[in-house]
Amino acid sequence: MRRQSLPLVIGFAVLALIVGTRAMLVESQRANRAAARQAIEYQDALSGLLSLAQDAEIGQRGYLLTGEKSYLEPYRQAVEAIPGQLARIDGMTAPDDELTLQISHIKEALSQKQAELAETIALYDQGNATKALELVRSDQGKAAMDEIRTSMDAIRRIGAASIAARDEHTDQVEAWLRIGSLAALLAIFLLGTYTIRESRRRFREVAVAQEELMRKNIALGNEIQTREKAESQIRQMQKMEAVGQLTGGIAHDFNNMLAVIISAMNLAQRKLARGENDIAKFIEAATDAATRAANLTARLLAFSRQQPLAPQIVDTNRLVTGMSDLLRRALGETIRIETVLAGGLWKTHADPSQIENAILNLAVNARDAMGDDGKLTIETANSHLDDDYAATNAEVTAGQYVMIAVSDTGTGMSQEVMAKAFEPFFTTKPVNKGTGLGLSQVFGFVKQSGGHVKIYSEPGEGTTIKIYLPRFFGTEEAAVPPGRGERPAPATETILVVEDDARVRTSTTDAMRELGYTVIHTASGQEALQVLTENPTVALLFTDIVMPGMNGRKLAEAAIARMPQLKVIFTTGFTKNAVVHNGVLDHDVHFLAKPFTIEQLEAKLRDVLDAST
Repeated sequence: MRRQSLPLVIGFAVLALIVGTRAMLVESQRANRAAARQAIEYQDALSGLLSLAQDAEIGQRGYLLTGEKSYLEPYRQAVEAIPGQLARIDGMTAPDDELTLQISHIKEALSQKQAELAETIALYDQGNATKALELVRSDQGKAAMDEIRTSMDAIRRIGAASIAARDEHTDQVEAWLRIGSLAALLAIFLLGTYTIRESRRRFREVAVAQEELMRKNIALGNEIQTREKAESQIRQMQKMEAVGQLTGGIAHDFNNMLAVIISAMNLAQRKLARGENDIAKFIEAATDAATRAANLTARLLAFSRQQPLAPQIVDTNRLVTGMSDLLRRALGETIRIETVLAGGLWKTHADPSQIENAILNLAVNARDAMGDDGKLTIETANSHLDDDYAATNAEVTAGQYVMIAVSDTGTGMSQEVMAKAFEPFFTTKPVNKGTGLGLSQVFGFVKQSGGHVKIYSEPGEGTTIKIYLPRFFGTEEAAVPPGRGERPAPATETILVVEDDARVRTSTTDAMRELGYTVIHTASGQEALQVLTENPTVALLFTDIVMPGMNGRKLAEAAIARMPQLKVIFTTGFTKNAVVHNGVLDHDVHFLAKPFTIEQLEAKLRDVLDAST
């Protein structure tokens, strides 16, 4: 490569030499022009000095001939201007210049001339005109003027000789430059010819190399496609394995619950057929199994981040304090509970009931890890997750968070267990001791709320699980979950139930009537609007969302347009619908997820009916 680039380097060096020499020549010519201009200005200054001397002499002679003072005006002006002109000439003369000697002669002669002029004028003023004229005729002044002219001629010759020497030198440089340029052009032509030949040869080599590279790229592309197909098959197998694990876990748990429900209902039917009424334990077992199934569905929705959330401004310290009795009942008397609440804790914007569920899930997991004895610590703190932390943790946005930590003194987790802890149906508990959905539900809720969850654990040392919920920036008053155990007001209102599934409609209607409400029911939105027209006393519309024709959202909008005071509760078992967007309930929407207990239905109805409009 160095040999191949040598001609180009030489060519560029020659060009640089030509350009540099040409630049020097241009600068030399510029300097010559400047010197010529300076010489002309110098000569003008000298001519001006000679002119002033002549004006002084003319004024002196006019005065001597006429005796009129007005003839002395040119003399006086010249005498005043001569010092300035001499200073200008001195400024244009270099100290080591060979013209310095001639300037000295001019100054000396000019001084003599000025003295002679001044003396003659003084004699004339004294009345001695004869002696003044004798002094003029002595040619003393003429000799001084001749000396001035001689010195100025010498200066002109010196300047002309200097300019001529400069021009001669410039002509020589330009002649050599012309010869060098022709030689350089010839050399560049030869180098260009050689470079073109070398370039063609290299281009042929590059073309051959490109063809070889293309062949290798094609081969590499084929290999990549083969590997991608294999990796895609592996990923598909892993997905199928994960789906299989998920569906297997769901099928296992639901089959167990359905087995309890079917068995209990069959036994209750048989006893009732025999006229026996001791079926309470069977109904209790079926209700318990159905409740577990509903909780399992809720946990699956939480893990998939599709549960409907109703976020509020939450004071986490107040929420944790309000959970003390619930935690005590859930964990038992043998587990010691300690809370460490931070002062000045920020508020967060999240669903308070889901925060409670998350803390309760973590506490129950901690209890199972500790057994009958241990210590549970719930801690709150303000936390800042910086850019470095966000870069090393997926789905984390740097910023300020409210941290809730649940720590236990249990058996701890290994790295392998921590890596799978949030997977659905993964559990280290014995059979029938857990579904493996508790941590996955916490994970789904936190991620759906825009937060972050982290496990810190060592085998034999215990576990700490930290939940980070985004800080709320605002001044709104924080909310806490509604009080437990409050007895609802008596039911007296009329409710319109709209549900396209006949069995669900019947069970919902019966439950409301059991609570004391007057109930009207329809199977579609069009029928419901007709019923509202005929029954203006309806206080609340309880409607399913997913219905053929007119969905629940459109029905509610049309109904409220007719009856502005009408209250509405939406219900559905499918969360991606008209009232839930990005996992969050729309503003001022009342929602009750299916399935629900009669207690949940009673609380929701009273909450909406008693609310001020």
